[in-house]
Amino acid sequence: QNAAGTLWFLAVNFDNQVTITRAGAIPPLVQLLTSGAADAKEKAVGALCCLASNSDNKAEIAKVGAIPPLVELLTSGTANAKENAAGALRKLAFENSDNKAEIAKAGAIPPLVELLTSGTAN
Repeated sequence: QNAAGTLWFLAVNFDNQVTITRAGAIPPLVQLLTSGAADAKEKAVGALCCLASNSDNKAEIAKVGAIPPLVELLTSGTANAKENAAGALRKLAFENSDNKAEIAKAGAIPPLVELLTSGTAN
């Protein structure tokens, strides 16, 4: 959990995003989305949201199965996890038609619409 939080802060920097991905952090971060405690999930989704800013990471994040647990967090996560899951999905969808299709197929649209009225201000 502390490692995921530290990676989240480091992933704000583009050069660090590349280093983090090369070090193999994406699969364990995705694993935390399904098996971690609520606080660990928040930190993992925050790190993935930052990592998804890098277009080279988008396919890798989707390939290791991040989209279904990100969609799940839209309804089951803490307020911060919901906000960051929506942000991660937005970044994964940006200029990536495969991810757009997978996100819709995973059922993200209804919970995203629900967050418009019940979610955080962000």
